[in-house]
Amino acid sequence: MSLTHLIIQNFFSFIAIISLIVFIHEFGHFFVARLCGVKVEEFSLGFGKKLFGFTDKKGTLWKFCLLPLGGYVKMYGDRNGASMPDAEAIAKMSAAEKKKSFLGKNVYQRMAIVIAGPVANFILAIVIFTFLFKANGLNKVLPIIDEVMPQSAALDAGLQKGDEIIAINNDEIVDFNQVRDHVMAVSAQDLLFKIKRGEEIFEIKITPKIQVRKDFFGDEVKMGTLGVTASQTTHQDLNLGQSFVQANQETYRISIAIFKALGELITGKRSVEELGGPIKIAKYSGKTVEMGITAVIWFMAMISINLGVMNLLPVPVLDGGHLFFYIIEAIFKKPLPQKVQKVGFQIGLSLVLTLMIFTTFNDIWRLFK
Repeated sequence: MSLTHLIIQNFFSFIAIISLIVFIHEFGHFFVARLCGVKVEEFSLGFGKKLFGFTDKKGTLWKFCLLPLGGYVKMYGDRNGASMPDAEAIAKMSAAEKKKSFLGKNVYQRMAIVIAGPVANFILAIVIFTFLFKANGLNKVLPIIDEVMPQSAALDAGLQKGDEIIAINNDEIVDFNQVRDHVMAVSAQDLLFKIKRGEEIFEIKITPKIQVRKDFFGDEVKMGTLGVTASQTTHQDLNLGQSFVQANQETYRISIAIFKALGELITGKRSVEELGGPIKIAKYSGKTVEMGITAVIWFMAMISINLGVMNLLPVPVLDGGHLFFYIIEAIFKKPLPQKVQKVGFQIGLSLVLTLMIFTTFNDIWRLFK
């Protein structure tokens, strides 16, 4: 495949996947806002110059913009697409007009509208995973050690072929993928393993070794390694209800893993070099297209969960920041002063822009590397 063809494939794959996920997110806000009687002025996919669009019967402008790196829903009474309130405009509104504005709704309605975006992303992931589990069933690799690698943390700890890992840090283990989740997420920290060897059950502390390995997409990353393999598998066909339950569990598991990874980035247990931006997402989008439709929709679910989790962070400009302000308002029975909110939005915007610039430079550095 030529470089030009690869770039084009990555670009259009990125546009298609991100646009759908952003649309679902913003539609969550839009749908609940309409339910609450809020007038929605704009529904935008992307930022910057409008490429094309139309206005519906209720006066909402639906548009697709030049920079496909997100989107927004601008509601009546908002100063901009970041949902920053326009206090001056609201003060001039009549009572009837205020009822149609976002700020004219009670704090609990505003909380519902704000959280609807991330919830829509989680719902999308659950729908996708339900489809995948129904189509493919539940495949598990039993956590029974098949081989202990030389010069590994497992060998140093005395683990043997046939040992069954039944718990790590008091978390029950039923699938070898759970072992990977625990081991890869740490940085030279002790993990408490509960091992079953024959009829004997014992506990042992093991410190995973940090090694450079290739991830699912072939990129080199630092990760914790135990040094064991497992090959015994089980397969279970699932009905729709069972698939839905498994989809919820998978979405929850991935969400918690993302929160843990963010915590490790903040505390310095993970390197900021692992952060990726739009170029990395575009690259992975193109690779999943090459792998087939199953990989594409799985990747969409992963990105959707990431977007949902990131938007729940209590950073002004993000949904989590708005939600934080409204929780304070609900507790103290009055909103934060406009000046405080304005400063919060400015700080939040600066943080988000800084993160976008940093991750883009990270992506470019990886390309040259």
